[in-house]
Amino acid sequence: MTLSQDLLAILACPACKGVLAVTDDGSGLVCEACRLRYPVRDGIPVMLVDEAEKLDG
Repeated sequence: MTLSQDLLAILACPACKGVLAVTDDGSGLVCEACRLRYPVRDGIPVMLVDEAEKLDG
């Protein structure tokens, strides 16, 4: 399942309000500014900082 472009356009990173990008496999949303990955479960983005995964590098 993919996220609609309309939904993606209104979502922002809850930590820094940065722009989010969908991962290649569609399993998450990534904020490059603060290097967090938010999971997408059953087609629904989980936009909680406590659920986010810190990316390396």
